[in-house]
Amino acid sequence: MLKGIAPIISPDLLKILAEMGHGDELVLADAHFPGHTCCPDRTLRGDGLEIPDLLRGILPLFELDAYDDPLIMMAPVEGDDLDPQVVIDYLAAIHSSTPDAPDIIRLERFAFYERAQSAYACLVTGTTAKYGNIIIKKGVTPS
Repeated sequence: MLKGIAPIISPDLLKILAEMGHGDELVLADAHFPGHTCCPDRTLRGDGLEIPDLLRGILPLFELDAYDDPLIMMAPVEGDDLDPQVVIDYLAAIHSSTPDAPDIIRLERFAFYERAQSAYACLVTGTTAKYGNIIIKKGVTPS
């Protein structure tokens, strides 16, 4: 165990976070997301882990991109409803270490899948919230 790193951050996830460069994206996927299809080469399993807890563990170690939309979620399919508590929980976790984080943007479902295919890695979690996937984009650590 390392001091100052949340125990929810596995060694494999820590390695991925360290390998990522500016502009690389990480998909924090809900339990229903086709992570192994979208990111077959770099998919980690985080079964039982919840995305807000992971955001609280990752974002103290991870600078969000300052130029492009660094927080992206899937837009609902027409006729589906979103649970507003999901975004409330995600933003609370994000703002706990990054109070000036920009707003989360939404991408159409298939555009989100396409974006996920170019992500550096995908972490499939135990989150079961509908439309609970979020992509976070790494930025440059300030000097």
